[in-house]
Amino acid sequence: MKLPWSRREPLAPAAQAYLDAAEPDVGRKVPVDSLTFIVLDAETTGFDPEKDRLLSLAILPAKAGRLEIGALQSWVIFQPTAALTPAVRVHGILPAETAAGEPEPAVLAELLPRLHGAVLVGHHLGFDLAMINAALRRHYRFQLKSPALDTAALAQRTLEAFRKTGYPGQRMPSLDEVCTHCAITPLDRHTAPGDTFTTAEVFLVLCARLTRQLGRPLVAGDLPIVSG
Repeated sequence: MKLPWSRREPLAPAAQAYLDAAEPDVGRKVPVDSLTFIVLDAETTGFDPEKDRLLSLAILPAKAGRLEIGALQSWVIFQPTAALTPAVRVHGILPAETAAGEPEPAVLAELLPRLHGAVLVGHHLGFDLAMINAALRRHYRFQLKSPALDTAALAQRTLEAFRKTGYPGQRMPSLDEVCTHCAITPLDRHTAPGDTFTTAEVFLVLCARLTRQLGRPLVAGDLPIVSG
């Protein structure tokens, strides 16, 4: 009897290298300044990870309270079946633009080496990761194992205006709401590079505020980092 492909075919080199370097858990006492964070944002054709597709993606590394601006990377992704959906009215990525983009598996192969050993950061990050993982399953038969941090959850932990109340149905704050509260002007809203940069700013500001609140340097356990 033949084994399923998932058991008999090796992973692509980029996927295997990522898994070899991945550290799904972060020790609670690890200094935050010693960690590498990769802030990311994805723009998509819609909101269903199984039916919709990535249209653009951006990442920006951050470490020791600094953004590595020169390492900002963004991609427009080729999607031959991209259509004029309601999402296009938000992010403005037209089918003609994605027709000139890079193939999805090639973008993923470029993305994975940049995630080695990092904590992934995003605002309402679960959706972005679901879309990326769906693409990884399609092309590389695995999904991300990196630890992750949602800046919406960090805002709830750090800012009194967004504290969890215990009431059912409380929603997490939007990126615009957190920016307004922190006096941050969003950059190129609803574009992957713009939202990535804005989220990175929010992340650093919230970490700085939490440091002042605690009166000491942050350790990983101070942040709402979820294991991969």
